[in-house]
Amino acid sequence: MDPSRVCLLCVLMGFITCSPNSTHHHDYCVLGAGPSGLQMGHFLSRTQRDYIILERNSGPGSFFNKYPRHRKLISINKIHTGSCNREFNLRHDWNSLLSDKPDLLFRRVSSEFYPTADAFPLYLSLYERELGLKVQYGVDIGHIRALSSDSGRQYVLTDQQGSSYFCSVLLLATGLWVPQTIAFVGSDLVEGYESISTDPEDYKNQAVLILGKGNSAFETAQSLLGSASRVHMVSRSPVRLAWQTHYVGDLRAVNNEVLDTYQLKSLDGLVETHLEEIAITKQTEESRLRPKHGRNKKEKLYLTLNKFMQNGSNSTNSRAEELSGFHIDNFSMRKPYDRVIRCLGFRFNFSIFDRTARPPNSGNARGRLPAVTAWYEGKNTPGLFVLGTAAHSRDYRTSAGGFVHGFRYTVRAVHRVLEHRYHGLQWPFTKLLSTQLLPWILKRVNEASGPYQMFQVLGDIVLLQGSHCKYLEEFPLQALPQLSSLSGHKVTNGLIILVLQYGKKKIDFLGRSRAETDWTRAWKSNFLHPVLYYYNRLPTEEEIKLRPHGWPLPRPKVIHHMIEDFLTEWDAPISHVQPLQRFLEHCVQTDLRHFYAESCFRLSLTHRQPPLYCQHGYLKGQGLSQNGQMGQKVYNSVTSSPGIIENSPQQDNSALTNYLTRAGIPMSSEIKHEL
Repeated sequence: MDPSRVCLLCVLMGFITCSPNSTHHHDYCVLGAGPSGLQMGHFLSRTQRDYIILERNSGPGSFFNKYPRHRKLISINKIHTGSCNREFNLRHDWNSLLSDKPDLLFRRVSSEFYPTADAFPLYLSLYERELGLKVQYGVDIGHIRALSSDSGRQYVLTDQQGSSYFCSVLLLATGLWVPQTIAFVGSDLVEGYESISTDPEDYKNQAVLILGKGNSAFETAQSLLGSASRVHMVSRSPVRLAWQTHYVGDLRAVNNEVLDTYQLKSLDGLVETHLEEIAITKQTEESRLRPKHGRNKKEKLYLTLNKFMQNGSNSTNSRAEELSGFHIDNFSMRKPYDRVIRCLGFRFNFSIFDRTARPPNSGNARGRLPAVTAWYEGKNTPGLFVLGTAAHSRDYRTSAGGFVHGFRYTVRAVHRVLEHRYHGLQWPFTKLLSTQLLPWILKRVNEASGPYQMFQVLGDIVLLQGSHCKYLEEFPLQALPQLSSLSGHKVTNGLIILVLQYGKKKIDFLGRSRAETDWTRAWKSNFLHPVLYYYNRLPTEEEIKLRPHGWPLPRPKVIHHMIEDFLTEWDAPISHVQPLQRFLEHCVQTDLRHFYAESCFRLSLTHRQPPLYCQHGYLKGQGLSQNGQMGQKVYNSVTSSPGIIENSPQQDNSALTNYLTRAGIPMSSEIKHEL
């Protein structure tokens, strides 16, 4: 075929240009066309930045063409919520990416609550195509280095053809795909999750040992329950259930059928030991089942402890005295296995970086992830940002940053950081009157999906500025000390931070006393609920570092918990709205009640400074008329009864008054009007 036609074909298919050793320059290089890479591509495309997405495979989301191996996702796809509010619905849609197209949702490719894995690449292809994202496929980046010069720092990416991509900002969206392994004697006898057969018939009447107790391990075990003779699972830690820990990376109920067969004593079981201390050895045994021709001899695998291996032997052929059953006659795993399968998850691919560009290993997650700052920039690698699952070290085992329904929001946060740092644009904000703050916060706690999914990690920030305030959405909480440099906004008169968080007390989450219903004890809430922190200045880095254990933020000047709600609807007048209003009034030192026009007219005649709501509304020709009869009737009532107008709300509800009185909460506002 004519080489020019081959080259044209490559270009039309979205692959790299055919010229080897070519050079390309872009402001932003996104490495990986998975969900986080495409999500960042959308934001860069929307702001018309110079970017390119580089993907080594032939289509987006190639990880999901193979994983999970048994082809069922554990990310929920709840289509029917009873609401038409798009933002609210994203709280229960764990697969869709953010875009400006209201119908560009995962439901277009699947209606299953737990979708098949094949649906996800279809959705990502749809997303890329409809948004017109700039993706080049077939570009396998094998080496990344950094260059520093007087003009700044650049990253150079070299692909399999020797072509180089120069970029000012590198955005890593490669995910985790390198299988996690542990070195022990006999590890070469172990099969990997990435290569095992998924046909249950291949395990018929076999004893299987699975290393690991995460979702991939339980997914594998569950697929074998009907065919294997017994399934044992071993790891260093007991199994952690997602519905108990509130961490979606822990074992999900959709995969936990083995717990039934274990606890109901049906041959399967779970054991704890450090995998570094085990050894897998083999012995040849005669099969008890007689084949048609002669006797069947098969190698059996044994799990023993490394300390029983004589003279530190690394041989996988064991003697009887090296088996654990020889030393401990009731050793849990003394019987032989036909197969041992490793299901230990995945790690980040550090091998493509040279020392000038390599981010360090994280201190958590056993070093499987790159270490990043609170704004997801690689530590010691300025201009290199980590997106998606690979950035999960910031909220590992805390929030949902390692999953699509979490990192779609952290990617947006990174883009806002980029917009300010490189283009001088402030973090988006809404300017509100102080009197609008209460309804705005209620709207956010009842609709916003970002703080709901990335609880304790992303929060809304209210910058108080007298009678006005600026409302910033979904700012990384641990980056608060750098608020000004990352967002372009300064703190002048204090700030309020809105966070959603769980309680820290360990309880029986299915017990009778699992939930708190008394709003005066809202601080004892156990389930997800809004918490507001008030500071009169920005917390320092030292204060963030020394915050109380389990707290997302350091101790504030004032804190307010909104009582947890069974429906996750924080709009009850007594239990939610009234306490929140009192908290906000204390913070802004202003009466935030709303008044009818008649009340504003009355207060304007009797007060030197009427309530702020009246100043912003009625005195500017706005306001709500209660009965349409303002004029002489109101004037007469005011002039005939001079003095201070009481601060209790109009048309006071006696039930509310009695409730607050019994709780020791005064009905009158603490805010005094100047006379």
